[in-house]
Amino acid sequence: MPIITANGIDIAYETSGNPDGPPVLLIMGLGMQLVSWPAEFVQGLEREGCFVIRFDNRDSGLSTKFDLAGVPNLPLSYVKSLVGWPLRSAYMLSDMAADAHGLLDALRIGRAHVVGVSMGGMIAQIFAARYPDRTSSLTSIMSSSGRRGLPGPTRAARRALMQPAPAGAQRDRLIEHMAQTFRVIGSPGFPMPEKMLRDRIAMSIERSLCPGGVARQLVAIAASGDRSPLLRQIVRPSLVIHGAADPLVPVACGIDTAKGIAGAVLHVIDGMGHDLPPQLIPRFLALLKPFLFSKIVPHAVAG
Repeated sequence: MPIITANGIDIAYETSGNPDGPPVLLIMGLGMQLVSWPAEFVQGLEREGCFVIRFDNRDSGLSTKFDLAGVPNLPLSYVKSLVGWPLRSAYMLSDMAADAHGLLDALRIGRAHVVGVSMGGMIAQIFAARYPDRTSSLTSIMSSSGRRGLPGPTRAARRALMQPAPAGAQRDRLIEHMAQTFRVIGSPGFPMPEKMLRDRIAMSIERSLCPGGVARQLVAIAASGDRSPLLRQIVRPSLVIHGAADPLVPVACGIDTAKGIAGAVLHVIDGMGHDLPPQLIPRFLALLKPFLFSKIVPHAVAG
C-alpha cells in the first residue's frame, strides 16, 4: 500500500484505472477506509475510463493516527454540541480537506472530480469551496451542510452509532457488533446480503481498527459546525444524492445541501438508507457519468 506525506501527515492511498482519464477522488465517511468503497463502484468508474484515487482519512485505515490527542468523551461532546458550546477537537474537517488537497499535490494531479460519502461528503464540500481550481465537480452523497436546526439521527441510529464495541471483543463479536450498526442505518429497500456485509466488515477489521479515531472524527464533525456559507461559494457542477430512508443523516439534510449550492442537481432515492448497497451501484454510476464526462458549465457564486 503506497503512503505519501502530505499536509504534515502520512496518507495511505491507492490509484487504479486509466491514468489519462478524468481523475476521480473518492473520500470515505466516518471511521471508514479506502477499502470501504464497494469494489463494484470502483470497477464501474474504471470501466468508464476514469483514474480513481482512494485514500484513508486521517485517524483511519493506514494513515496517521492522532492517538496522542486522547479519546474524547462522546456523550459530553454531544451535549455540548446540542447547546452550542465550543468543542475541543484534535483537528477539523477543513484539515481533512487539506489532506485531500495535499494528496492531489503529491500525485501531481491538477484537478479532480470529488466524490464524498457522509463525513466524506462534508470534506468534499469544503474541498470544492476552498479549492475551486482543483475541483472539476462535486458529488455529495448522504451528507449534510451541518446547519443548526436540521433533523438529527433517529434514536435507534444514534444509539447504534454511539454504542462502543464490547471491551476485549474477539473478531467474531466485533463483526457482529458492526454488522448490527449497519443493519440499523442501512437501506431498508435494498438490504445488503449478510455474507457481503460481514465480509466487508472483516476486511476492514483485519486491515485496521481504530475506535479512538472514530471518536475524534465524530468530534471533528461537530466542532466544524455549519458549512452553509461555504456551500454558497461552490462554483463547480454539483450533484447531491441522498436516501429517502436515511436514519442517520435524514433526507432533509441532503435537500438542504442541494439548496445551498447554486445549480446543484438533487437525486433522492426511495428505499436508500445510510450505505452504498450493491443494488444501487449502477444507479450511482449513471448519475455520476454526466458530471464526469459532459461539458457542464460551472455556475456563478450564489448571491
